[in-house]
Amino acid sequence: MAKKLVIKVTAGADAPERCSQAFTVAAVAVASGVEVSLWLTGESSWFALPGRAAEFELPHAAPLPDLIESILAAGQITLCTQCAVRRDITEKDVLEGVRIAGAQVFVQEVMKDDTQALVY
Repeated sequence: MAKKLVIKVTAGADAPERCSQAFTVAAVAVASGVEVSLWLTGESSWFALPGRAAEFELPHAAPLPDLIESILAAGQITLCTQCAVRRDITEKDVLEGVRIAGAQVFVQEVMKDDTQALVY
């Protein structure tokens, strides 16, 4: 069994079910004691900003702010550098605990032994 789970979420409000699945899987993994690194890319990048997750709605899904809070409590959330730049998001703009990093860091994470990567 993988000791670390790296999840890249590319979907945001444009594909709410896929987006919610990624955050839900990350939160469940964290709650199960798995080391989790969640990467926000594409439209999910907006959820690195305060208040944006509260705007997300999907019937019968856990509230996105709650999922983000649980992931940040015991895991890592990273905003893609290029995605941040394209949206004029800087480190001073993001939620406390969210880092901004690029493809090199992502590749380093997914290539480690005992790591499973998922893309949503």
